[in-house]
Amino acid sequence: METAHMGTIDVDGLTKDYGEVLGADDLTFTVEEGEIFGFLGPNGAGKTTTIRLLLGLLEPTDGTARVLGADVRDESELIEAKRRLGYLPADLGFDEKATGERVLEYFGSVQGDGRREELLELFTPPLEREIREYSSGNKQMLGLVQTFMHDPDLVIMDEPTSGLDPLKQERLLEFLRAERDRGTTIFFSSHVLSEVRRVCDRVGILREGRLVALEDVESLLDRGGKQVRLRLAEPEKEFGPIDGVAELETTGRSITFTYTGEYNALLSHLASYDVVDVEIDEPALETIFMHYYGDANEEVEARADAETVDDETREPSAEPTTEETDA
Repeated sequence: METAHMGTIDVDGLTKDYGEVLGADDLTFTVEEGEIFGFLGPNGAGKTTTIRLLLGLLEPTDGTARVLGADVRDESELIEAKRRLGYLPADLGFDEKATGERVLEYFGSVQGDGRREELLELFTPPLEREIREYSSGNKQMLGLVQTFMHDPDLVIMDEPTSGLDPLKQERLLEFLRAERDRGTTIFFSSHVLSEVRRVCDRVGILREGRLVALEDVESLLDRGGKQVRLRLAEPEKEFGPIDGVAELETTGRSITFTYTGEYNALLSHLASYDVVDVEIDEPALETIFMHYYGDANEEVEARADAETVDDETREPSAEPTTEETDA
């Protein structure tokens, strides 16, 4: 008898009903072993709710998920799985009075720290200082060391580059690619398309708690088109029609539009104009989201409010703070 395929994360009909909105609405997807899976959506789309469900911090209203083979509804199974899991939350809950050294010592005693020194060479938080003296970037680097130092099989990251300067962001993205190559599975929740474009293998896009797209990164970018900006030598006749042009705007000598057609056709068309400058960039995240979102602002805001209320009432974080050592 053929057995069902199992990924590192398997989500089946996962739903969280807040009453006024659905934080997660019948989500079904699989994250394969050894891939970086991008989880995209603006604030309030349901990304953080989904992560809390996967970690067992929220009880699903319906459906289920398995993480590293463990049913998220089964606390005993999930406890065992969490030993092989690393989690970087969007809001790090470290004890402000503890030093970075004490934070790592505590987590090392709980989960192991075999890769600590290696990670401290890449990410360099000032371990001798108290957390309350840390910049947001230093907190994030400490969180990265804590997340990976026990060499997890699966890492769940919520906005992982937040607070990092460009150099450290680049170092992190290179590190994530290397981790994938050595077999680590990474669930990468973000709203920054440039990051997702550079490191993710596949992406899922959330709208109002529902998964509205699940595809590889190149397909996602092709769907969004390219952003084209022209500067002409002088104002000319109206920019002529060409297949693949949308959202055309003209201001004096400047012309901007989204282009989803063939490059050769665009270049042939531009040859009839006196072009001073041309820029062709990847689409902005907002441009791609408009294909899936349209005017859904009110629903997204309602969902964000529901998640905020849940922040105030939910169970404690899966990552203990060093304050717990004083208990």
